[in-house]
Amino acid sequence: MVVAFAAVAAMPLASAAEPRHALAMVGEPALPDGFTALPYANPDAPKGGTIRLAEPGSFDSLKPWVLKGNAVWAVGNLVAETLMFRSIDEPFSLYGLLAESVETDPDRTWVEFTLRPEATFSDGSPVTVEDVMWSYETLGTKGHPRYAGTWAKVAKMEQTGPRSLRLTFNTPDRELAMLMGLRPILKKAQWEGRDFAESSLEPPIGSGPYVISKVDPGRSATFTRDPDWWGRDLPVNRGLHNLDTIRYDYFADTNAMFQAFKAGDIDAWRELDAAKWTREYNFPLLTQGRVVKDEIAHRRPSGIMGLVMNTRNPAFADWRVRQAMIEAFNYRFINQTLTSGSDPRITSYFANSDLAMRPGAAGPEVAGLLSPFAADLPEGAMDGYALPPGAAQALDRKGLRSALALLKDAGWTIHDDGVLRRDDGTLFAFDIVLNQSGSAMRSGSEVQRIVDVYIQALKHIGIRPNVTLLDSAQFIERTNRFDFGMAWYERGLSLSPGNEQALYWGTASATQNGSKNWMGVASPAVDAMIDRMVNATTAGDYTAAVQALDRLLTAGRYVIPVSYSPVSRVAHSAALHYPERLPIYGDWPGFMPDTWWWDAGAMPAN
Repeated sequence: MVVAFAAVAAMPLASAAEPRHALAMVGEPALPDGFTALPYANPDAPKGGTIRLAEPGSFDSLKPWVLKGNAVWAVGNLVAETLMFRSIDEPFSLYGLLAESVETDPDRTWVEFTLRPEATFSDGSPVTVEDVMWSYETLGTKGHPRYAGTWAKVAKMEQTGPRSLRLTFNTPDRELAMLMGLRPILKKAQWEGRDFAESSLEPPIGSGPYVISKVDPGRSATFTRDPDWWGRDLPVNRGLHNLDTIRYDYFADTNAMFQAFKAGDIDAWRELDAAKWTREYNFPLLTQGRVVKDEIAHRRPSGIMGLVMNTRNPAFADWRVRQAMIEAFNYRFINQTLTSGSDPRITSYFANSDLAMRPGAAGPEVAGLLSPFAADLPEGAMDGYALPPGAAQALDRKGLRSALALLKDAGWTIHDDGVLRRDDGTLFAFDIVLNQSGSAMRSGSEVQRIVDVYIQALKHIGIRPNVTLLDSAQFIERTNRFDFGMAWYERGLSLSPGNEQALYWGTASATQNGSKNWMGVASPAVDAMIDRMVNATTAGDYTAAVQALDRLLTAGRYVIPVSYSPVSRVAHSAALHYPERLPIYGDWPGFMPDTWWWDAGAMPAN
């Protein structure tokens, strides 16, 4: 690939397009040029105050852009900026941030950005085209693997003016013009001559609203709003980043985090356990009115969450075995016992949205996309697939009988010693790895309770998996290497899935350490649907491609799904407020703390 940092060409590059303030994946952006603020922000929100938030586990890095280390994720959101800003009130629209304009041709074979002349890093130095080009190339070649796939599709990068650059693509992919606007822009001079791939606790210099003001390695990281932030008056930023200080404290587990919240040491808490939300929120700060409970609705897809099966394990390579594992998981009993049955089950990867596969047989558009791969489609992808209902009682005899029948078809039977084996004596054995600190969507204790019930059921069909509890760093290290049989898996999905789907379940990512393809999907049909998605030019074609992908993944039986919440259950200090107008992605994070503000006068007196 040619990367040109050289002088600007004498003649401008030919263009059939015009510079614009925004870009949408399909159709037009909702906000016109000249808008004054985002519709979900409060431009009159007061500035000031401190918010203390909790994170599970620990950290040893301030570089979330590389594979090594366990980084403070908030650095990427609060310190570094991108050329374009993604609105969380639209499926996928970008507005100028570091870039004052974006330009692309009708087929989106290239994209050109022009930087704002006033854009500066927190040390006062200007954000230059050289910084942008260095960031793109460095992230693509030495950064986290999630950047490599997109960078490989760039044929040429060149400076086209004092404040502009163009990227030309070597692959038909309409989303690339959008994705290149979302790469973090770092200061070249800070990292030049060093191994960027190494983790580091050196505070990065960014152009964002906050700077890292204090770090207690492994325990806390404090971000302070930059009073000289160059972008505070931009329309995309009005009403955002209102808090003077954001502090993240790290705790050993979610129970310790919750106790800190109840004691007033943490200002906001997202409750992941629906039953706990109902039963256990009667502590003094709440009854005194100093803490309030809110249920914040959102309209994003369910995503996928549950126990993922690693198909790199020969046993789980057989879909019949994976279906047997699903049959043995008595979701109905687990959901009612552990979560009071208040949340719906995840029925597919894009449930809770128009992108979800439809029940029963595929419609004509989806069937047309899948038919070229008919010989290799997972069972039920074309005709329809649904999860087993489970039973109200702890022992789901029907589900276990179905599981045993499937296992027998796959060559596994219970022998005289009560253990599931092949006829050659091979034991059906695997490990389940769990993060004892919990996850973004489930507390560690809740996950362990779910797995405990599941293990009891598996004993009835001769399976006794080994459960391994790991701290956050160990869990990341094991899952980065795909060193597990089953693991607790969560993958949030948006209303505009695109190239990131290749990292989640594309064939190339199946053998790439650090990818999100924990299950090891390697399917030409999946790859083809992702390609159709990113090149769709109409909403109908796009929806059909996503629904087809949803069928492939769901019928692939890679994950034993649990429930999802259509609302974010957030308890927070009475001094914290958020706008009445909620965006479509009105859940945590993103919406919180970016749009929130502090009003000490709203706090009841002691």
